[in-house]
Order: sequence, then C-alpha cells, then structure tokens
Amino acid sequence: MDVVASMKSKRIVVMGFMGSCPIAGVIWQHIHYIVGLQQLGHDVYYIEDSARLPYNPQTFEVNNEFDYAAQLLHRLSREFAFKNRWAFCARYLAGNPTAGLALKRIRQLYRDADAILNICGTQEFNQDLLQSDRILYIESDPSVEQIKIDKGERSTVAYLKRHHALFTFGENVSTTDFPIPKHGFKWLATRQPVVTDFWKTRRAPPRAAVFTSIANWSTSGLKDITWRGEKYLWSKSREFVRFVAAPKRSGQIFELATDIKDRRTREKFERNGWRFTSPLQLSVDYWMYRDYIRRSKAEFTVAKDQYVRLNTGWFSDRSACYLAAGRPVITQETGFTKNYGGQAGLLAFKSLGEIAKAVRMIEADYGKHSRAARALAKEIFEAKRVLKSLLDRAGV
Repeated sequence: MDVVASMKSKRIVVMGFMGSCPIAGVIWQHIHYIVGLQQLGHDVYYIEDSARLPYNPQTFEVNNEFDYAAQLLHRLSREFAFKNRWAFCARYLAGNPTAGLALKRIRQLYRDADAILNICGTQEFNQDLLQSDRILYIESDPSVEQIKIDKGERSTVAYLKRHHALFTFGENVSTTDFPIPKHGFKWLATRQPVVTDFWKTRRAPPRAAVFTSIANWSTSGLKDITWRGEKYLWSKSREFVRFVAAPKRSGQIFELATDIKDRRTREKFERNGWRFTSPLQLSVDYWMYRDYIRRSKAEFTVAKDQYVRLNTGWFSDRSACYLAAGRPVITQETGFTKNYGGQAGLLAFKSLGEIAKAVRMIEADYGKHSRAARALAKEIFEAKRVLKSLLDRAGV
C-alpha cells in the first residue's frame, strides 16, 4: 500500500531555526521535514518563534533585525511549496512582531495542530506554545541531555517532560549499548529524513573528484560536558586531527570545506594530503551546497567525540545526503552499524588502517558502492518512511 494513501491528513507545525541560522546544512535539515510531511499528504506549516537573535550571513552580524530571515523564509516557501504557511516571530522584541503569518494565526496553529515538531530540540517554550500538548522533541545531538538528566538538572527534566514524545538520532540511546541511565525517560530512535529525489543525479562524479566533507571547525566548548569524571567534546576538530594521516595512508587527496584559522594546524593537514576549500559560499547557498556534494567522489568524515565514545548510534544528516546522491560514505563508527551500513556504500572505521581499506574497496568497484549508497538512502533515510514511522509511534 502506498505510504500516503494509508495516512489521514493532519495539520503539522515544524518549528526550527533555519531563518535565524541560515546555514545551508541547517536549511536542508528543516526542508526535508517540511517536504517529507507534505509528501505524506499533511497540511504543513513552518514557524520560528524564539527569543534568540538571528544571524545575518551577509553582514556577519547577530542582531535584532530579522529582514534577512524573513526574506529567506519567503523564498524557501515559494521553492518548497509552503507559501503562506510560514512565520517568523521575534520574541526578543516588544510586541512580538512577526513576518509571514500574524501572531494571532500562530497562536491558533499551536492550539489546533495535530503535532508540533521541535526540530533539534532547540525551541524555547512560551505561553502561546504551551497551549499545545502535542509537541514532539526531535534530538539531533544525543548524549548532552541524557547526561544532564543523570546529573539531576531540574530545568532539563522539566523541559523534556513537557513534550508528548521524545525522539533522538542516537539510535542506541534507548538500549543497553548506551551507558547513560535513562531515569524513566522513553527515548524513541529516529533518523534524519531525506527527500532523496532532491539529491539524485544521473551524472558520475567528474574525473578530478575527490573524497570531501563539509565541517564547522570551531564548535569546541559549545556543548562540551563532563560525566562521571570524563570530559566529552562536541567538536569534530579533535577527531579530524586524530586521523590527519588518512589521505597519505590511503594514497588519496581528501578535501574539507572548512575554515581552520590556526596556521600550524592547517599546514599539518596539508602535509598529509588534505586540501581546503572555502565554506563561506557553500554555507549560504543551499543549492551550491547540494551541488558540491553531488560533484564529490565520496565523503570521508569523522564524528564528534561524544557520539563516538558514548556509542550513541548517531549518524550525520549531511552524510545521509551524500548517500542519497549516490556518493559512498566513509565515516567514524558511533555504533550505527548495529542498525545499518558497514558494508557496500557506507563503511565505518575506528583506525587509520580501516580508513585505507575502505578507500581501496570503494576505488576497486566505485559503481557498486555508488549504487549501494543510493539504495541505502532510500531504504533507511527516505523522508516519507522516516516521518510516517515517527508520527505513528507518537500516536499522531
């Protein structure tokens, strides 16, 4: 039976931050939810309603103006068919001014929605939103909130308990393979939904294509956390440094779209066969971001220290887009291979030797790994499949 035909249309609000943090990877993460829910036949709205100040990538400023955010959301709504179904509410300004839908309509949507998706778990509560008892928490970064619960942080416990259901990209969080106690919280595994048709390409990568990835280098300290005497980092930079010799060991050029400001660190990477491209334009232009992935031979990347050492089962939403483009992925093991991958198209590593072996496997039969990557994306990450499962388990 067709997935859409089996579902009754619901009114669903997606809440996120792609207007206030208009980075290409963040934009695609949200668009996949909006379009995936549309494909299921639902009446979908997108709302940003926050006291956080927005970032303007044209001026590189964070301030109380939201013209850029409003213009971006208007453009996205036209491109992805949610015109007249979006709003930006500036809770940080007196009177809570809005762009898109009026505040009165936002309040009505909160009251009437069959479900409200709190993407990445970043939405603060306000009295208007608290009129709903159908808010679904969707956690993209497992471990920090679970550690806060174990430490007895009351604000975290109260915030999470206010949700109708809790979902996490950490597919091992609800199992005994994850070391942090659950304290009665029921965590449901989910994945980043991907509308695979957005990434599909009939073109093979160009002859000059290399292994690539896109990364924010300077996140260390933002969500670093200590648990039972051990510090767990929320940055990929240390993991990239651990495997800096991967290109030289593999006999390949690896490219990173990132900005390493420390000259010595950058030179160390370059000596080991890495090259760099500016992430600036990629981060602003979401179509250029997509095309960069589709022009790549494959992805080589690492995972954040927290995800690896705590065996979360996390997997990158960006890596899922590489797979959807038919681009194989070599990524650091976080425990995700218990659930999928680890063979053709998606290979995991724990050591430099395993990276070199994975590269050789892909080079030996690229066509097989490319086809397997695309097939895996459709089986594991296809938006309609992921979101139907999420809504079914939430009782929506």
